[in-house]
Amino acid sequence: MENKVVILMGSEKDFDSCREIAGYLTVLGLDYEFRVASAHKTPEKVLQILREYEEERIVYVTVAGRSNVLSAFVDANTTKPVIACPLYSEKFGGADIYSSLRVPSGIGSLVTIEPEGAAIAAAKIFAVRDRELAKRVREYQLAKKKEIEKADDSVKKAKTV
Repeated sequence: MENKVVILMGSEKDFDSCREIAGYLTVLGLDYEFRVASAHKTPEKVLQILREYEEERIVYVTVAGRSNVLSAFVDANTTKPVIACPLYSEKFGGADIYSSLRVPSGIGSLVTIEPEGAAIAAAKIFAVRDRELAKRVREYQLAKKKEIEKADDSVKKAKTV
């Protein structure tokens, strides 16, 4: 299968966010699979999963709460693109994002905290070689621009009190 996204979550607690990413991938016409493995608790399982997809044309989207070692660990062990989409934590006031941003040298994962952004980034990676997908990404972006134009028209007509 071409243009598949492997959504790798650190635990099942991350599943809701992963489903949100999957929803955007579906809109963009991308196939995906969900997997669960922890860089802290099951590093060998993470490596096993990476080996399973070694010969496929895929992009990883990694989703983990707390310390997001998963994204950097995956990136350090694959040549495939990795998009880190860590969960935002109110408990830490968002400071846990630093575990996705400050990573060792040799790590090149992209970081976005928005599920929609992760899906768009994955689509754009594949769109480099897939004209039909590039067209769908453009259409998606155009629809978002039209939403803004519609909102502008709506508020221009509103009267303030």
